[in-house]
Amino acid sequence: MYLYVTRDFAEATQNSNFSASIHFISYMERYNRIKVLLAEKQRTSKWLADEIGRSKATVSRWCSNQVQPPLEVLYQIANLLEVDVRELLVPNKLGK
Repeated sequence: MYLYVTRDFAEATQNSNFSASIHFISYMERYNRIKVLLAEKQRTSKWLADEIGRSKATVSRWCSNQVQPPLEVLYQIANLLEVDVRELLVPNKLGK
């Protein structure tokens, strides 16, 4: 596990009245396969960002599994890539 401190936290510590925003991220955990499916479909993250109206940075964070898109967005992505929404997720049980 790595400790990730947001920029808001760093800026807030300069003030005496602040609330901390701390996130724990495990870089080994992968929940989505967006990057894999984009490659299989020969599409780019920029294309996906343009199609769903999100920033390229946001899509990049999804592709690297730093954050996960909302469920509604997963369905949008699945429709755009013409795949079942379940293909976007890493299975939680293998071989079942």
